Amino acid sequence: MIHFAWSAQSLDRSDLLEAPLKLIPVLLSGGSGTRLWPLSRASHPKQFIPLVDNGTLFQASIRRLSGIPETTLPILVCNQQHRFLAAEQMRKVDSEAMGILLEPMGRNTAPAVACAALFALQEEEQALLLVMPADHLMSHPEGFHGAIAAGRPEAEAGRLVTFGITPDRPETGFGYIRHGAALGSGAALKVDAFVEKPDLATAEGYLADGGYSWNSGVFLFRADTYLEELQRFHPEMVSACRESVEQAARDLDFVRLDPTAFAACPSDSIDYAVMERTDSAAVVPMEAGWSDVGAWSALWDVTEKDDQGNVVSGDVALADAHDCYLRSESRLLAAVGLEKHIVVETADAVFVAPLDRSQDVKKVVTQLRKAGRGEALAHRRVYRPWGSYESLQTSERFQVKRIIVNPGAILSLQLHHHRAEHWVIVKGTASITKGDETFLLSEDQSTYIPLGVKHRLENNGKIPLELIEVQTGSYLGEDDIVRFEDRYGRMEKPEEG
Repeated sequence: MIHFAWSAQSLDRSDLLEAPLKLIPVLLSGGSGTRLWPLSRASHPKQFIPLVDNGTLFQASIRRLSGIPETTLPILVCNQQHRFLAAEQMRKVDSEAMGILLEPMGRNTAPAVACAALFALQEEEQALLLVMPADHLMSHPEGFHGAIAAGRPEAEAGRLVTFGITPDRPETGFGYIRHGAALGSGAALKVDAFVEKPDLATAEGYLADGGYSWNSGVFLFRADTYLEELQRFHPEMVSACRESVEQAARDLDFVRLDPTAFAACPSDSIDYAVMERTDSAAVVPMEAGWSDVGAWSALWDVTEKDDQGNVVSGDVALADAHDCYLRSESRLLAAVGLEKHIVVETADAVFVAPLDRSQDVKKVVTQLRKAGRGEALAHRRVYRPWGSYESLQTSERFQVKRIIVNPGAILSLQLHHHRAEHWVIVKGTASITKGDETFLLSEDQSTYIPLGVKHRLENNGKIPLELIEVQTGSYLGEDDIVRFEDRYGRMEKPEEG
């Protein structure tokens, strides 16, 4: 368990004001990114996918922190389902985290930030939090750094600072911030109001007025200030978050928030719960090439185009196509005479829509979920802490999978009650445990795992291990698994491998 000394009643602000404040980045990575379906899905959302270049939005968010003075290791808040994806992303940018907080279920951003604030105050008594989504793009990080520096004095003095993006078009998909008077001699302005997403005519008025900015969803404030304000407006939320953190359990590099306490927490965004109600809100204008990459049209906006205005990714053949976003993940995509359209192909789905109706992909995802279609939630390729697997063929009594095991990774020691498995190694060398035997298999070698026999697969090599698995049996569900040992703390979880 983790214990904290913070309470709204006992805080002595006089000492804190004299001490230098450490800046602790808080990355919120709980979104499902369904507006970029079929590429982004609940099990593998957009922050973990290379969209604009070879890196992911998550990796870019971590790299963006470099150059901000007096900054500590970040705190990550993510969905429990995404824990190993987040940890792998950190590893790929050679970074560590102060803590990876796992939400047992979604409760929106206000509780997520409250839990991060409580955790931060365990590590730093005078914590200053830089809260930012892990799935946004900023093509000019120097502008981001400058805005943080401009907002820091106000945040240290007790204001809740947000960062506003100067509109360059009458956007109806964002919330707006109405500017008030200047605060001191710096760039910060008092927030007059937070405004809901407007209709087109209203957005055009905001643009002409010049006193409005888009709400970026990035915040800078003291951990204690945020908790005090949240305590004023939602004491039940603070109470539930405090209990969920105090009762949290350590699991490898993860901090598992207590599920019972967290489930009792009200769900609300930081905007609604605090920022729209506090009289201490400030806004700093930010010019950082910001985009929330919240739709296919937004991704088309920020991606380099060819001479015909097309964004092309993957195996794509075009004739007389203009101003389109075309992406192929698994096969040849061909288009003729297409204009201002989105075509996105994955192994199990194709999405086609006019560019200006890209937001309507949400209607498709809603239909798929109501129908119980797996394509709404997961790709054919499923990621696990040890690597990934992809279902190639499924029938009533057999299934064929392609399995990739990362170097140094090991699957759990397990057995199945209803299926047998045949493994054929196609790349690398596998260390196999089968019953009481342990042996090596290399390329073009195979083994058979009978039903009910304990088994394990390990990659001790330096290259990814790839194999084809053929399952046969009366039941092939992923929950037919009994674990005896697991490096990844999944003894009670019916996850494959």
